[in-house]
Amino acid sequence: MISIKNLSLNKADSEFIHSSLFYNSNKTTSKLPLIIFAHGFKGFKDWGGFPYLCQKLAEEGFIVLSFNFSHNGVDISSPMDFTRLDKFALNTHSIELNDMNTVLNSIAVFADEYNIDTNKIGLVGHSRGGGVSIIAASEDSRKTGFSVIKALVTFASISKFDRYTDEQKKKWREKGFIEIPNTRTNQMMRMNIEMLNDIEVNSERLNILNAASKLNKPYLIIHGKEDLAVKYTDAESIYSSSCPSLTELHIIENTGHTFGIEHPFKGPTKAFDEVIGLTAGFFRKNLV
Repeated sequence: MISIKNLSLNKADSEFIHSSLFYNSNKTTSKLPLIIFAHGFKGFKDWGGFPYLCQKLAEEGFIVLSFNFSHNGVDISSPMDFTRLDKFALNTHSIELNDMNTVLNSIAVFADEYNIDTNKIGLVGHSRGGGVSIIAASEDSRKTGFSVIKALVTFASISKFDRYTDEQKKKWREKGFIEIPNTRTNQMMRMNIEMLNDIEVNSERLNILNAASKLNKPYLIIHGKEDLAVKYTDAESIYSSSCPSLTELHIIENTGHTFGIEHPFKGPTKAFDEVIGLTAGFFRKNLV
């Protein structure tokens, strides 16, 4: 039976990373691999089919940790709504990378309690969370040289963070913010100038394709051919930059950015089940 435990992971700046741990509640003496899932832009850990994905991977014999980035705009008091647009406005990619490091560094706190094998950790990222995951996996070499993340999967990942035109950037600087509509909630979601500054000042660290070229671990890229939010050519660019002997690319026909999944969750689709099957098989081969 799969159980879910909600965990709040402490950040150094007094923020919290709210997360959910999916695990088999039947006691076992065997330590199991851990898969960490990172959502994308205007996303959250409980969006649509993400909990379904985590449960299915847990049923395959993994422990799965999904988490909310600290500035994604969703508060624990209302986990399905964007009630903290003030925090969303202050978010940056560097903050999200810091969040990811907090998650990785927190694993030791609860690893023994849930029989997690800390030598077998996989990472999954969707959309912008995919870009963050690629960089985190590329940077993942602690002072000892030991790599925490052993394998990586991205769904519909972006290939670059700088996705704005010169005209958009000019207006962004003039106003001090840019607003992005959320068509599902009818909210205008503001991003302050800190985001643009982060993209420009930290351009070297935030270069996704460069990070992909430095990956030294198995990597699976999955993308929908009809993705209108992030074109499948982004997946091809990431694949071209990655090590060919360690990287697999799967373009799924007739599906888009979320592989047919909606929020609220209305049940799985053929494409989403294919994504889960590919992901489970990849981690069985590279983590188990």
